[in-house]
Amino acid sequence: MTQPIIDCRLPITDCRFSISGCRLSFLLIGLAFFFYSCEKLFLADDPARDPLSNFEYLWQEANNKYSYFEYKSVDWEAVYDTYQPLVHDAMSDRELFDVLADMLFELKDGHVNLTSSFDRSRNWDWFLDYPPNFNENIVYRQYLGSDYLITGPLHNQVIDSVLYVYYSSFADAISSDHLDKLVDRATGLKGVIIDIRSNGGGSSGNAYALASALAGQSYTYGYSRIKNGPGKDDFSPWRRLSITPRSGRLFTGQVVLLCNRASYSASNLFAQMMKSRPRSILLGDQTGGGGGIPAFGELPNGWTYRFSVTQTVNPEGDHIESGVPVDIAVDLDPGDEAAGVDTMLEAALDVFR
Repeated sequence: MTQPIIDCRLPITDCRFSISGCRLSFLLIGLAFFFYSCEKLFLADDPARDPLSNFEYLWQEANNKYSYFEYKSVDWEAVYDTYQPLVHDAMSDRELFDVLADMLFELKDGHVNLTSSFDRSRNWDWFLDYPPNFNENIVYRQYLGSDYLITGPLHNQVIDSVLYVYYSSFADAISSDHLDKLVDRATGLKGVIIDIRSNGGGSSGNAYALASALAGQSYTYGYSRIKNGPGKDDFSPWRRLSITPRSGRLFTGQVVLLCNRASYSASNLFAQMMKSRPRSILLGDQTGGGGGIPAFGELPNGWTYRFSVTQTVNPEGDHIESGVPVDIAVDLDPGDEAAGVDTMLEAALDVFR
């Protein structure tokens, strides 16, 4: 740190007007040295730069608020005993980041991240450990074609009297007008295929909006609660999760939902909405999960983190954190893929054929 320079070479002429002027000059010099000494003292013990303080803060925040310790059989005290000895004052930011990231990785949760100016930790095992079961190039070239409609984020095409809808991200907003136009196009057809393969999530509000346009009646699709204390049983009461038909136009016919392991978070929630809907079939591979809503925070050193603070279960009380199972399991066949055929989409079309 560059030290402030104080020029103490006061000329004698500075004191020629009065003794009080000299006293004021020396007083200002003394104050400058005092504040500089205090600054050095505070910087030396700055807790924002202390690796152990940041470790303790993150561990305690997760201990008090993370929602899936018991469900995932994670012994957080044992995790502390493993990683705390690795933290020391002489470690670099990179070394501290790696220790904290490894500690958070123990949660086995795609909603858990640590973000610094130089990296972002993540756990993507929920889809990397499984077949991709999706080829977007084939979807656009062989099924959507060159004349599909772009209804906001809902790319759609009529195939064999079935409306095929590809929705790549729930982060892309759906308007009431989009839903009206989609329902109008589906009316009179055999049914609708909604493809959320490799849709990593986004807004649960968009998931609810789409489900509400497909609801002929209100229905319950699950329950949720939030972690509200440090104890393992410190949760709010369960809150019912329901779908209510929207006020606009509705499609209440047969729906097939295409999903894979990369369907996560809001996609996982939408899959559960469709799982509970009458006249719906889930086809493909189980979703990747992500049943908890993440909360965000900041470490003393400015790095940000997030982790799940809620739980979501289906109407039977089963957690959807690890994914929603499909009704018909189908994988993308490598031979079909090489020939430009989407095995899973063809199987969805066969439901209507």
